[in-house]
Parts: sequence; C-alpha cells; structure tokens
Amino acid sequence: MKTLLKNGKIYDGTGAAAFAADILIDGDRIAKVASGIEDAADRVIDLGGKSVSSGFIDMHSHNDWFVIKKDSMRYFEPFIRQGVTSFVTGNCGLSAAGFEKDTPHVDKMGGGLFGYRDDTVGECPTVAELFEAVDKYGSPCNIAALVGHCSARASVAGYENRKLTEDEEKRMLAILEENLQKGAAGVSLGLMYNPGVFADTEELRKVAELCVKYDKPLTVHPRAESKVSMAYPELFGRSHLLRALDELVEISKGTDLKLQYSHAIFVGRQTIGDKAEALKIINKMREDGVRVMFDIYNELKGVSVITVILPGWYRGMSEAERNRPVNKLKLAVLVYATSLLLGFGFDDIEVAYIGPGYEKYEGKTVKQLAKEYGKSCIEMYLQLCRESDFNGRVNMGPYTTEDIIHDFENNGLCLYMTDAWVEEFGVQNPALYDNFPKFLRDSLLGIGDTLPNTVRRMTGASADRFMLKDRGYVKEGYFADLTVFDEAELNAATPDREKPFGIDMVFVNGEKILDGGEIDYEAAEHSGAAMPV
Repeated sequence: MKTLLKNGKIYDGTGAAAFAADILIDGDRIAKVASGIEDAADRVIDLGGKSVSSGFIDMHSHNDWFVIKKDSMRYFEPFIRQGVTSFVTGNCGLSAAGFEKDTPHVDKMGGGLFGYRDDTVGECPTVAELFEAVDKYGSPCNIAALVGHCSARASVAGYENRKLTEDEEKRMLAILEENLQKGAAGVSLGLMYNPGVFADTEELRKVAELCVKYDKPLTVHPRAESKVSMAYPELFGRSHLLRALDELVEISKGTDLKLQYSHAIFVGRQTIGDKAEALKIINKMREDGVRVMFDIYNELKGVSVITVILPGWYRGMSEAERNRPVNKLKLAVLVYATSLLLGFGFDDIEVAYIGPGYEKYEGKTVKQLAKEYGKSCIEMYLQLCRESDFNGRVNMGPYTTEDIIHDFENNGLCLYMTDAWVEEFGVQNPALYDNFPKFLRDSLLGIGDTLPNTVRRMTGASADRFMLKDRGYVKEGYFADLTVFDEAELNAATPDREKPFGIDMVFVNGEKILDGGEIDYEAAEHSGAAMPV
C-alpha cells in the first residue's frame, strides 16, 4: 500500500533545520522525501503544514515484560498517544530474556517489579525467542531488547548475596554473550535491584568487557541516585550518588565502552548540589575515551517501591522483633536522619498503590494520611508497608528540578526516555502521558534545546546510540515510523494533566495507527516489529 503525506514540515532526525516536503510511503518504508511528489498513492493525506519527524524512540523502557502479554495493546496505547513508535527494552538489569532454559529461578526474573505471569504468551530465555514472540503474536510498536545482568545472575545463583563461583560467573557471562550474539542491543545493569546489588566491581568489569567486545552499550541503573541511600553503610562523607559514579569510572577505565548512565536524577533536595560534580565525572570519563552518555525524563517525580527508605535489616525481622522498642527507636532515628540528609520527607511520598481495598490511600502523601488517621508519619508509613505486604508502590519527588531538566536538555550527551510502564492498578507514573510532548513544548517555549535538536535526541540520536538499523530518520529507504505533531497545540498546551497533547498522527512501519486522537486498534495489532541489533 502506498500513502502520500503532502505539505509536511519535516524534521529529519539529523538536527538540521526543518524543511517543507512530501513523504511517499510504500509498504513499510519511506520511498521518497521531496517537494511536490505526484506519484499515484492509495491514500493521500494533506498535513496542512504540520510537523513530521521519525517516530519517537523510548530508549529506556521495560515494555519487554508487556509485549509478551496475551493482550498487550493497553500497555502501549499511552506511549503511542505521545508519539512513541519504538522501544529499547530490558533496562535496569531486569530483562524478560536472558536466562538458562532449565533455571529454577524463573520466578526471580524481574527483580520483584516484573515477572512471568499467567497472562504472558510464554517464557523467552533468549532475546531471539523474545523477538520471535514479538513477530508471531504481534506488537503495536517496534521492540529492541537489552539483556539484563540481574536476569542472567539470578538464572545461575538466584538472589544469593555472595560472590559468584567460577562456574556461576562463567555461565552468567555466557548467557550475556549468547544474547549479544543473538541481537541484544546491549547489556543493562540494575545495581539497586536483586541480585545486581550483590555484584562487585570485578564482576561488573567483566560484563563491561563483553559490551566493549561487541561494541554495544552498557546501560546502568547506578547503585545510588541520592546523597545517602541504603547502598552504602556510611551516612556521612562522600555523596552516595557520586560513589556510584566512581564505580562506573572503575568498571569502564581504560576502555571505549558505550556507557549509558540511566535516568540522571538527584533524589532529594540535598542531592541537587551533586549535579556539578556528577557532570564533571561524566565529562572526565568522556575525555578518557569512555563513550558515556546519559538520559532523562521530563518529570519531577519518579516511581519506586514503598520500602525505598526502609533498611533491609528491619524487613528481615519478625513482627515481634519489629515491635521491640529498641528496634522501633533505631528505625525512627535512621529514617529521620536519612530524610534530613536527603531533604526528603513523608510529604514527598505519594501513595500510588497499596492493594485491593486500600484505594482510599491512593494519590495522598504519607503525611496527609498520618494527619487523617491521627498517627505519626513513621507509624502511618509502617502501616502502609505492612498493609501492602511491603510491596506497595509510591510516586516520589523531588527526583530533579525544572532547572536541571532544562540544563540537561541543552547538554549534547543527553537523550530522552520515559522509564514508564502501565500499572494494573493505582496511580500511574506521570511520564506515561505527556513526557515526549513536554520536551517538544520546552523547545518551543525557548527553555529547552532547539526543536531540530530536540527531535534528534528522541529519534536519530537514540537510533544511532543503539544501532537500530534504518530507524530514527526521515530518509528514503528507512522504515516508515513517523510522528506528526502540531507545534501550535504543543506551544499552547497545559502539561501534567494525565493526557497527551500536540500529537496528531502516528505511523508504525507504514501503518497509520493514530489519527486525531483515535487509535486504529486493528492496524496496531501487528504494526510493530522486532529490532535485533
């Protein structure tokens, strides 16, 4: 089928200025980009001067866990509505693929955030099997996949907190290498999650060497993203966020590793002051030959588990031990000291989900609930932990500031992403709705980068970073992933209202799946494709 898009304002993904042209789509590819195309077409769409770019690439995603669901459309719809056509999945070490077929630890894939459920099409031990499932069962969007270190490590040793044996390490590295050979876009680390948190620098260095060998990125959820954390025992001294960056310096030293520092955030008001030193470390790595970059979302809040400020020793206690006055006092002192050092309190923790029957808590902060129920904040917080069986979900902030976002939007090493996924229940991650339109809007308001460069970060630059063949550019011969957006609507919109804005049409591999806010569900059922690298 041929589709002719007339009278578009083209942002081609290179960072060059926009130009007026028509686009001829033939099947799943762009056949022509030129002025005044007169070729015969099955359908002709007059864009009336609206802007066209390659479809946005969400380069930090966890949608590998959702594309394998039997009914995956609902998990992709919010992203399509904000112009996303492709995903780089498997981030934070928690990939759906990357484990031995006979492992007894399949239940530990996903680090507690994700996992294989009854509603999936089946297990995918390798990325090759994941890609096969994408193409067999259908996906609305295109899927590239990283292989996760957490998944591979859990496959051979579960969640055991120890150094791997020689045989276990050999098997883990073999899993990662096999998946790199079978089309994984790189390897991801999740150093805050089980079992990635147990890996030492020597182990991580060997993982990094694999990425260097195959010239593919290593994406890293660092060990800490705040001034103090549960990752290091000392509350004072060098910021934990900076220590986590020091670790990345060690594992990449002397290499030209493609290092992708995931979600560059500064959790807690006291951590914001670490930004200058963090950038200094990143720039020094770059000077030393490490091909380091970082990425951000356009949100001040982030999603986390409710136990994020709860020390592991407390969770490991019996209920009787937790109720001992000495342990309650120790916990209270530690939590309040941590909050003070972070510049982060119970009024910054918004309940997203506790469990069935507790919907009354959702959207309220711990401090609000404490006042409502006549409890201290620490008592209310621990009650929420217990009622959720220590598995509740929260939206927290500040993770960053508007000033940091706008500064990073103008940093040449920065790419854009969402790090969001659709939750079954409760309050959703705000990045799910209008993250990419907000980057475009920032540009139009003059508080972000130029619009050509903004588009490049979410299209061509992301495709280049992860070597997504024939994606990310409005060029002849490239796949017809296209997003049509209205600059006037973007400029005039009010963001953060749990809905997208400014996105008019979306094409995935030549299929028009979004038009004026309406999704063509039949077309979207199989519009996406696997993207092995």
